[in-house]
Amino acid sequence: MPYLSGGAAEVREIRSDEFPDANIVWIDYHGTTGDPAVDRIFAACEGDAIVSLARCRRHPDGYEVDAVFTPEIHRGRGLSRQVMTALVEACYNDELTMYAVVHLRKFYGEYGFVPIPEGDLPASVRERYLWAAGNMEGAEVAPMRRSSGRPAILHESISINR
Repeated sequence: MPYLSGGAAEVREIRSDEFPDANIVWIDYHGTTGDPAVDRIFAACEGDAIVSLARCRRHPDGYEVDAVFTPEIHRGRGLSRQVMTALVEACYNDELTMYAVVHLRKFYGEYGFVPIPEGDLPASVRERYLWAAGNMEGAEVAPMRRSSGRPAILHESISINR
């Protein structure tokens, strides 16, 4: 995927027919894939290229934010902030949970996520990290939650297309 210079990225929720394009970008992120039946995916796009992604997955007992990813060639331009802002605005009325990478807790805190005990996560979200066997510190992830209805955090430099 070539680096596209000039112009701002278009940030929007992608359509289900665009999920295969997101899956290609996510190949470098643990082979993540999206499922239109349970996922909302927000992307920053430049032309036909997806340059950053964030996913909100609906579980039977809650909503999980994960797969926030910007390919290395596009990093350092605030794209993850843009897709997270779009996700938080769109999912404003839902309580959101996540396992945040430890060094990104402050980043997610800017969106209203706060650290919580692992047991406070929905069971279906915890199931994804059973391999860590309660050793969140060793897994370098931290459980976090964002309450529904919290004001969205907007960054002045972001223009979101709807």
